[in-house]
Amino acid sequence: MKKLILSALLAATTAASAFAEDASKLVTVVTSAEPQTQLMAMVLTMQAAQQGAAAHILLCGPAGDIALRDAPATATTGQPPRDMSPQGLMQMIREKTGATVEVCAIYLPGRGDDASVLLDGISVAKPDEMAGRLIAPNTRVLSF
Repeated sequence: MKKLILSALLAATTAASAFAEDASKLVTVVTSAEPQTQLMAMVLTMQAAQQGAAAHILLCGPAGDIALRDAPATATTGQPPRDMSPQGLMQMIREKTGATVEVCAIYLPGRGDDASVLLDGISVAKPDEMAGRLIAPNTRVLSF
């Protein structure tokens, strides 16, 4: 019985280590306008970064609003259960893990704006570089 339990623990540890090694890079693509979906994307990105993944967040369409200095209430209002907002957690991810946050290349032109409307430290993605990130070895892509 002890051998069975030890074997199971060893297998679980090996699987967790293999996952951590394979998931060295994470690209989270958020397009949803729903604040709870945006927040959950940030929660999972934070968890992955805390487990060793190098995180990169790409905000497109309505989710790009999270990156605005003058963001709508949907991006800044706290959500249950911890009263955290999508924008607040995104900022925390950037500060605590060094994650990169970018908006899609067509987001600002679609709004008729330039990069001055974005929060400090957030930039516009270059399509060729983003494509390279998405197809790079050992990259996991989350899409919300």
